[in-house]
Amino acid sequence: MTSSFLANSSLGPSELHCPLLQMMIIHRLNNDNRVNMAAVIVHGVVSALGILENGLVLWVLGWRLQRKTVASVWVLNLALSDFLTTLTLPLFTYYLLNEHSWELGGPLCAAQASIFFLNMFVSAFLLAAISLDRCLLVTKPVWTQNQRTVSMAWKICGLGWTWAAFNTFPYFMFRSVVVKQDGRKLCYHDFALYSSPNTLNIDCKVRQTATAVSKVLLAFVVPLVVIAVSYASFVLELRARRKRLESRLKVARNDKQTSSKFFRVLSSSNGQNSTRLSQSFTKMIFSVIATFVLCWVPYHLFCLLEVTAQYKTEFVDVVEEYLPFVTTFSFLNSVLNPIIYTFSCPDFCTRIRQSLGTLFEGLVEEAGPLLVAGRRRKSDLSSPIFLLRSPTTPRTHLAQLKSQGSFDPFAFKSHPINEGMKDAKI
Repeated sequence: MTSSFLANSSLGPSELHCPLLQMMIIHRLNNDNRVNMAAVIVHGVVSALGILENGLVLWVLGWRLQRKTVASVWVLNLALSDFLTTLTLPLFTYYLLNEHSWELGGPLCAAQASIFFLNMFVSAFLLAAISLDRCLLVTKPVWTQNQRTVSMAWKICGLGWTWAAFNTFPYFMFRSVVVKQDGRKLCYHDFALYSSPNTLNIDCKVRQTATAVSKVLLAFVVPLVVIAVSYASFVLELRARRKRLESRLKVARNDKQTSSKFFRVLSSSNGQNSTRLSQSFTKMIFSVIATFVLCWVPYHLFCLLEVTAQYKTEFVDVVEEYLPFVTTFSFLNSVLNPIIYTFSCPDFCTRIRQSLGTLFEGLVEEAGPLLVAGRRRKSDLSSPIFLLRSPTTPRTHLAQLKSQGSFDPFAFKSHPINEGMKDAKI
């Protein structure tokens, strides 16, 4: 592989190139220094923010999070993919700084492109897997309770990384550095590699079309279909459940109006608090999917336009000039995702004053209604306010707390749960 890189670094007029690449070698880019410098500044800021944000998310979810959940595994792998992509942004910034000339050699050219495509396939796979996971949680609750584990989520993520690496391999094989007529170096896929003069035209067209169509289908269209079907089933099942619940409450209201009213008040108060966390995760996934679509649509459109340029040469200049810009736009996906993770956390303005671990625990928490209600009950039982109001609390215990200097009516979580109060009923 290295020999092909070195060979392409000193191309002569007799070297084999695909017609599309040959036209790009002849074409001269616009030398507007102000536009180039603006692009460099934007890329520098975006790359610095992306590395810092995704590194922070990895640190919090990987080392600071106390309890791992399936949701935390999904977000951790998404952040890892985005972090690898943002690490390559300084390389692309240096390419723009050198007036669109790749001066970093063939191996880094192949590595930068491979990580870019790896992130594209991994992100699409994980978003489809998360959407399917949300759907199964509602449509198959018994099955997911038995099968949905953290280890299973890690296995699915490993499968996604393997699948993405397999689809990225052709882009690594055909990535090369070619020297243009104006002296600049172009980091681009050269589908004439491993070909012969007799089959050059066929190889170029088949390889160019196959890679472009596979990117659009496997990294965009198919995942979006899975996402759309999953959330359509998700919404339909929720509506069906809501109708069944309303019918049951209507029957209960006719039979026992008083007890039914008390049950509705109690279930609405507990249910509203217990579902906030799962709703925040679902809203976060919707935002990530919308960002993924908006950032990648222009790139995939230009990939199809790139295939058309093999047959209509008037599109060659458009592809070469604007493909780097739509690629930059797709890089924004990796920078915007950590912002979405953070601002999707419930009670962000309050939690921002707490530790980062607590902040992200609110995002990936998966507690059910009974568990959350139980936690609220235990916290109420352990608070000094409850001890003051409980008729079963010994007065000697309160006096002991005051004498020890550990009683603080504002420190609601400073004391452990009293062993004798664990089984108390409210």
